[in-house]
Amino acid sequence: MLRPRIPTMPTPTGIVTPPAVVQPTAVEPTPPPAAPAPLPTPPSRPMVQLTPGTAVALVGAGTAVVLVVGTVLVSMLLATAVTAASVAVCALVIRSLIGQQHKRR
Repeated sequence: MLRPRIPTMPTPTGIVTPPAVVQPTAVEPTPPPAAPAPLPTPPSRPMVQLTPGTAVALVGAGTAVVLVVGTVLVSMLLATAVTAASVAVCALVIRSLIGQQHKRR
């Protein structure tokens, strides 16, 4: 009942035509493409020179960014910890009040 049935290939009936024969064709070479037009040279740009003053400024700016991002992340972590502690204290107080209410009855 639940066995799969394997289909059988039906035998061809009627007139069977042979497969078409493909004749090879000659390959004709195409002429080489014309040389591309020369690209215009880009104008020379002035190079940025890193002086000791700019190096100190870059290091100072990078340090400031790291300190600001670190302060923000630490403050977010601290806010999460304070919130979790206050929720835990509230849960203990509510549990204590419910426990006292059941003892009075």
